[in-house]
Amino acid sequence: KVAGDIFQDNAVLSNPVAGLVVGILVTVLVQSSSTSTSIVVSLVASGLLEVKLAVPVIMGSNIGTSVTNTMVAMMQAAERNEFQRAFAGATVHDCFNWLSVLVLLPLEVVSGMITQLSQRLVSVFRLQPGEEAPELLKVITEPVTKLIIQLDKCVITGIAMGNEGMRNRSLVKEWCQADTALSAANKSVENCGLSFDSSSTHVKCRHLFASTELSDLSVGLILLAASLVVLCTCLLLLVKLLNSILQGQVAKVIHKVINTDLPHPFGWLAGYIAMFVGAGVTFLVQSSSVFTSTMTPLV
Repeated sequence: KVAGDIFQDNAVLSNPVAGLVVGILVTVLVQSSSTSTSIVVSLVASGLLEVKLAVPVIMGSNIGTSVTNTMVAMMQAAERNEFQRAFAGATVHDCFNWLSVLVLLPLEVVSGMITQLSQRLVSVFRLQPGEEAPELLKVITEPVTKLIIQLDKCVITGIAMGNEGMRNRSLVKEWCQADTALSAANKSVENCGLSFDSSSTHVKCRHLFASTELSDLSVGLILLAASLVVLCTCLLLLVKLLNSILQGQVAKVIHKVINTDLPHPFGWLAGYIAMFVGAGVTFLVQSSSVFTSTMTPLV
């Protein structure tokens, strides 16, 4: 709800530096650049935000996502040398994002380069509505999270778009299939109207907070505390697991494969191949935080 309030303020977002900082803060707040970016995309799609104002916010959301690696690096604080290397590895993500912004944001402010480029790409490709990209990692995580909490995404988008009627609705989903209707293509689509479709069935949700009397704030604070405990536990276990694996012969093999150079005269290609591998793995797991958090202990 706070993110929605911030994104509505066009007077603030008209300043590119303020837009950048808003993007960073909201991504740190929700710990997901995908969430903050999707809210911005919804605002642009509805015409409430111009593409020009959205560019700095999306740049900021990319900087905000690098906070997770720094948390992973903190887990190495017991060993001084390891902590030094891990923190240096985590800072690579920050430096890359900041340097990209320091180069591209002034260019965008002066010439509107990215805005013009995006408009030309849209006109060239003649984009059509289609299915969402496959989310490979969520296939594993979503069944677990749905047992704990389910959120009404229509309320989040509605608040971000300035719909005052949504402000009084709870973010915690109580009726699960009430907002879902079958389209002509027999595909499940979100129906964000307040009234239920007569053709759709609605049943009580089966998650931990479905019938709770607690307010959204109380549920949020409970989940925040629990998720921070789980996150820190997982990061500690990840570091310990990688440290135990990366010993002896395994460490030598991995070191040799990862740090290998291509035969002459193709040595200059090694860095580009590594970039494509990083891009490919991030696309597969649909999360830059997950991949960079795994790389940090390797460093």
